Amino acid sequence: MNRAMKFILLMGLVSLFGDITYEGARSIVGPYLATFGLTAAAIGLITGFGEFAGYGLRLLSGYIADRTGNYWLLTFLGYSLILAIPLLAFANYWWIAALLIVAERLGKAIRTPARDAMLSFATKQVGRGTGFGIHEAMDQVGAVIGPLIVFSALAGYTFKEAFIALFLPALLVILFLFATWKLYPTPQRFEIEEQESRVEGSFWLYSLFVFLSVAGFLSFPLLSYHLAGYVDLKLIPLLYALAMGIDAISALISGRCYDRIGLKTLMLVPLLTPLILLALHPSIIGVLVGVAAWGAVMGMHEAITRAAVADLTGVKKRSTAYGVFNTVFGVAMLAGGAVLGYLYDISAALLVGFVLVVEVAAFATLLMLGRT
Repeated sequence: MNRAMKFILLMGLVSLFGDITYEGARSIVGPYLATFGLTAAAIGLITGFGEFAGYGLRLLSGYIADRTGNYWLLTFLGYSLILAIPLLAFANYWWIAALLIVAERLGKAIRTPARDAMLSFATKQVGRGTGFGIHEAMDQVGAVIGPLIVFSALAGYTFKEAFIALFLPALLVILFLFATWKLYPTPQRFEIEEQESRVEGSFWLYSLFVFLSVAGFLSFPLLSYHLAGYVDLKLIPLLYALAMGIDAISALISGRCYDRIGLKTLMLVPLLTPLILLALHPSIIGVLVGVAAWGAVMGMHEAITRAAVADLTGVKKRSTAYGVFNTVFGVAMLAGGAVLGYLYDISAALLVGFVLVVEVAAFATLLMLGRT
């Protein structure tokens, strides 16, 4: 096993334990905040602001990473804020809990562009798609384990004990990150720039594709809201776990395909996204196919869309590019989610029509990108 692959696996372990921590917490944040007497609107505002900060600030942190070259400093700073999660066990007031929740999301904004840039350097040697696919698969293993740990803790204890149970994985995040830094202090050496800005002119067209494809991507919270109308509530977490498992498999398979045929693999994203709408049909087959499609598309977004950013930008602007990519992704989730939620309340036909229009536009944008 070469050094680049070892680096990717170690960073995968960092993300695995990170996902155990914050995905475990995210599974109970809503009812936890409700224990302080907060309304649904207040809970939505707190978590929504956290998500906005978690995406919006990535543009700035990516720019700083490229300007300073301190990839590890920003990565450490971002991951250190994950300790805010177990500290929720000791929050006595709602505003303290809100600050801790937002702080963890800010940490994700700080670390993600720098971390993805370092991963992109290593994936140059093992294959962009393969490297990011492995990282995403390990990430999703944590996304499944985290909620299960919290579920087990709540079976016999309270929210406080559930958050305390997440202290160990949070600590392991820091320990594995420190070990990786000691072994690979300069991961940018994995990739030597061959031709700066060789295809960066296509990056903005690619960003448009990302925006359109994500705008038509039905979020799982909205999907689960619909499923709650005719599916046993106890089964919805299992459906989410199924989606996460398919996400991991999809990331690995699509990553390998990306390394063989390149950007053409991205055509699967707008082609499969409309299949998610089948979950809106009140039938077992429709739900299973829709949820499976959701997991498959999410795995592609997390693996091959990230891999493409590295191939479309030079080394010196890599973190900035990931900052832009993540910001576009976040804005598309916000705008698309708002539109899809609004259309859901009005007409299912309009919702389906919107998804089809933006995904066709995304496919057309990808064809234009191929020509450039």
